[in-house]
Amino acid sequence: QVHLVESGGGLVQAGGSLRLSCAASGRTFSSSTMDWFRQAPGKEREFVAAIEWTGDSTRYADSVKGRFTVSRDNAKNTAYLQMNSLKPEDTALYYCKARRYGSISNLESGTYSYWGQGTQVTVSS
Repeated sequence: QVHLVESGGGLVQAGGSLRLSCAASGRTFSSSTMDWFRQAPGKEREFVAAIEWTGDSTRYADSVKGRFTVSRDNAKNTAYLQMNSLKPEDTALYYCKARRYGSISNLESGTYSYWGQGTQVTVSS
């Protein structure tokens, strides 16, 4: 069992920055690909970014490329999402997801997966 807790969300003006954290319990963090998703009101959950369990590869949605950076610290069992140049359309509930031995190219891959409860990001214009 893996327990994920997101933090770092909040209210920020357009153009501002936030850094989200996803703290994981258990011993499998270093072998888990970490994904970030978001869901805005009335919309489906969408992929934002991912960092492979090897730490060698990352992937981003086109809408956040060049503005968001995903990283991980295996010593702290924590993944991060640095969000810069935020826009009102980035407003959403942000979730992290852990996929054991998941592939960066296949978001459905992995021996098992777990979701966090989400953290709200609100960007005002």
